[in-house]
Amino acid sequence: MAKVVEAKKFSGTPGQIRQQRVERIGAISISALAAVWMLVNLIKAPEQFAQVAISGLRNGLIYALIALGYTLVYGIIELINFAHGDLFMLSAVFSSFFITYWMGADQSNGYGWFAFGLCLIAVMVFGAVINVLIERLAYRRLRHAPRLAPLITAVGMSFLLNFIGLKWNGSTPRQWPTVIPSGDIYIGEIRISMITIWLFLVGFPLLLALNYLVTNTKQGKAMRATSQDRDASTLMGINVNKTIAFTFALGGAMAGAAGLLYQQSIGTTSYNLGFQLGLIAFTSAVLGGIGNLWGAVVGGLLIGLIQGLNDGLPIAFGQAWSQSVVFTILIIILVFKPAGLLGKAVTEKV
Repeated sequence: MAKVVEAKKFSGTPGQIRQQRVERIGAISISALAAVWMLVNLIKAPEQFAQVAISGLRNGLIYALIALGYTLVYGIIELINFAHGDLFMLSAVFSSFFITYWMGADQSNGYGWFAFGLCLIAVMVFGAVINVLIERLAYRRLRHAPRLAPLITAVGMSFLLNFIGLKWNGSTPRQWPTVIPSGDIYIGEIRISMITIWLFLVGFPLLLALNYLVTNTKQGKAMRATSQDRDASTLMGINVNKTIAFTFALGGAMAGAAGLLYQQSIGTTSYNLGFQLGLIAFTSAVLGGIGNLWGAVVGGLLIGLIQGLNDGLPIAFGQAWSQSVVFTILIIILVFKPAGLLGKAVTEKV
């Protein structure tokens, strides 16, 4: 009887069943330790806990928007687009010049909000066009080449975009005025900045719109079919080249939106911004399960939350250990669940 119950809980070969047991035990153990740590801090400093959690989720939303570009491209052509982080950096620089110089807006008023809305459209188009050009000029010809060739090309494109950012932004960080509403609102003793509210008001509808496009539209079905089998998709009448280009355009648009939101929330731009946040966003995609749309969102929010809690809680390692904590947690999770939190293990087709 015990064997029958076990068969319902675990399936596969004996080796796979053992791996599933280890994954489940590991996941439960990690979750329990994290829950105890957060509970102790919540009891010790509840207001501080809520404050840093909100700040962490705000950063996590930006990570999620960038991570979507990584996971979209990997899901359809299995390429890690290392240039994506630098596209985010260029989008932040573009947003700064668009609002401050080209639109002449430097204050939070009606005109500034109009400039922000116009810039959101412009920077998403900017990111989409740049990403499609990268796919057309650099990646398309290498689609059937050995995997190392497009990987090295992606690294080269990253250096190219980084150099453009260096010439455009300069070698030192630049401070820019922000036009979205500032100020704070209070819920009890918890302070929530208007910038945080605006980030969620803009960012979450973009995530929901992207999810609807991928899951409920004809073009989204073509994307999912192409990611499963490109040859069969071609036989069914799907234009694979256009579908892949459309996927790159979506990823670039999300990077553009993330660049604008980052620039308006932080107020600074730097030419090496793409490496720093791009690496965190790629980690988010891997943590959630690269190739999984909601996995990228969950991974980004989770990493932002972990960073916020570690940096601001009384019982934590502190900001100096922030990156070490994030990557240690990532390694531990991937040891027990190699496909990521929402990813599924797949077998390689031969």
